[in-house]
Amino acid sequence: MANSTAEKIAKSVKDAGGRTFYVGGFVRDKLLGIESKDVDIEVHGIEPDALYSILESIGEPLSFGKSFGVYTLKGEDLDIAMPRRERATGRGHRDFEIEVDPFIGTCAAAKRRDFTINALMEDVLTGEMIDHFGGREDLSRGVIRHIDDASFIEDPLRVLRAAQFAARFGFEVDSSTIELCRGIDLSALSKERVEEELRKALLKADRPSIFFEILRSMDKLGTWFPEIGQLIGIEQDPVFHPEGDVWTHTMEVIDRAAAFRDRVSDPFCFMLLALVHDLGKIVTTARAEKDGRIHAYGHETEGVPIAEEFVKRITNEKDAVDYINNMVPLHMRPNVSAYSKPPLKSTNRMFDAAKAPGDLVWFAAADKPVFAGTDEFSGDNEFLLERLRAYEETMARPYVAGRDLIAAGLEPGEDFSEILAHAHKLRLAGTEKESALKQTLAYARNLRKKERSSNGREI
Repeated sequence: MANSTAEKIAKSVKDAGGRTFYVGGFVRDKLLGIESKDVDIEVHGIEPDALYSILESIGEPLSFGKSFGVYTLKGEDLDIAMPRRERATGRGHRDFEIEVDPFIGTCAAAKRRDFTINALMEDVLTGEMIDHFGGREDLSRGVIRHIDDASFIEDPLRVLRAAQFAARFGFEVDSSTIELCRGIDLSALSKERVEEELRKALLKADRPSIFFEILRSMDKLGTWFPEIGQLIGIEQDPVFHPEGDVWTHTMEVIDRAAAFRDRVSDPFCFMLLALVHDLGKIVTTARAEKDGRIHAYGHETEGVPIAEEFVKRITNEKDAVDYINNMVPLHMRPNVSAYSKPPLKSTNRMFDAAKAPGDLVWFAAADKPVFAGTDEFSGDNEFLLERLRAYEETMARPYVAGRDLIAAGLEPGEDFSEILAHAHKLRLAGTEKESALKQTLAYARNLRKKERSSNGREI
C-alpha cells in the first residue's frame, strides 16, 4: 500500500534532514487488511518553508492554511501535514488554537490523536512502525481506546467517532473511554460533522446498530438522536415482534437493511428510512382494553413529522427529507401486499406512489415481521420483485398524455389535471392506450357536463 508520491516526498525530506511517516487511518487500515484510498503522511524535522519547497519540486502544492501545516498536491489523494500542538479555545469541533512544531517528536505528535489505533505511525522509507500507545495490541484485541484524558475531552466529535469506528470495525469501546464520553457535551457540534459520522456508520458498517448501541451505553443519544432513544422500552405485539421493543426491532432492521445498500437508489436515504420508519410508534402505541393486545394504529402516517424533524436535524439535504416524507407512510404496504397478494393494479398504485419503487421492495425485506414460534419471515419478497417488474413494464408501455387529449379535440381547462389523473389511473390498471384514450375522453365529457349543469343551477 505504499504511495509513490509519498516516497518521493520522503526521500527529499530525508535529504533535508527530516523524516516522513504514514499516519492515522492509513496505517490502521493497512494493518487491518483494508485498502485505503486516502493517504496521510506527517513530515518531521524540517521547517515548513523547506517542506513547501520540496512539494513545489514534486507537484503543485495546495495549502489548507500554512498556519495549520496541512497541504496536498493537486491531482493526488494525499494529505501532507506537519506535527502540531493543539489547545481547545471553545466547545466546538473546530475551536482549537494550532501551533505547528516540526520538532516535537513522534510521541507528542501522536498523543494529540483520538484513539490508540489512529496514533500508529509507519516510516515511509523503512517501514518501521512507531506505536507509542499500544495501538497494534488494541487492533488485535478489537478495542477502541482513547489516548489521553485531557486532550480527548476537548473535541466532542470523538464521542461519535468512537461509536462509528466500533460499528465499522465490529470493535468494542474500552470501558474507560465510554465513561469519559458520558461527561462530554455534544450540543456544540455542527450538523455537518454529525452527519458525516452517521453516514460512515450507516454506509460502511455491516452492523450499523453498534453505533447506536455504543451511544446508548454512553448516554449520548439525547442531543442528536433523541427520537431513536425514545424507542427504548416501547412495547410491540409479541405475535408479530417477538424480538422485543421498538428499539430492538429498529436495530435489527438497520442491520438487515445494510445488506441491501448496493441495490437501492440512494443508500444514505434508504438507511435513514430503516432508522426512522417506526418513529410513529412513539405517539401511537397503546394496549387494547378488550384483549390486551398491543397496537400502533396509524404509526406510518403519525411518524412522518417526527421523522422529518429528525432528518432535518441531521442533514441539510432536501432530497433526504423528501425521500423520508414519501417513503415512511408507505413502509408497511409492501409486506402487507406480499402477504395478501392483491390485484396487479393495487401494487402498481403502491409503487407509483413511491419516490423510489425499488427501494420499497428492499426495505420490505429488511422490515419483514417474524411470526412468534417460527424462524421464517412472513410475506413473499419474490412476489414483490415480480410485481415491481410488472409495474416497470406497465410504465414502459404507451400511455395517454396531455398532447393526446388535445389532439383528440379536448381543450385544456382548470379540470385538465383531474382528467390526466384519471388517465393515469387507467395506465396503472394496465389499460391499453387506445382504450384508455376513449375512456378518458368520455370521463372528460361527463365531468364537464356536470360542471356546466352545476354552474347553470348556481346562476
